[in-house]
Amino acid sequence: MSIQQDNEGCKKERRVDHLVNLVEKKTRTERHLEEHADISKSQENIDHAKKLNEERQEKIDNLKNILAHGENCNNHEKENTEKRLLYTEGYLNHNAEHMDQNAFKNAKEKQEHRKEQLDQMK
Repeated sequence: MSIQQDNEGCKKERRVDHLVNLVEKKTRTERHLEEHADISKSQENIDHAKKLNEERQEKIDNLKNILAHGENCNNHEKENTEKRLLYTEGYLNHNAEHMDQNAFKNAKEKQEHRKEQLDQMK
């Protein structure tokens, strides 16, 4: 077995481990929300947990795609994400002082999420 094949095997193994971890976290959060949604007095906390689970689902789908079809299937998605990251960064730099604070905060959070997505695609 060559070093490259061994590295690919390790990469796939890490991806499977990461996939399992994401699915477990998503499942625990869903159960917690179902069982204890009435306990949380903060809708903001519930919304945050739901948003985290949406992000986890995107990562799960991405990893499933890579494992099933290989890394190259995401090149188009990667290019689009890089483009959105670049354009949004320019927009934010140019229009930050005119934007609503909440919209600016949300856009910055999306930018961080895009950076994480790109890291996952590498």
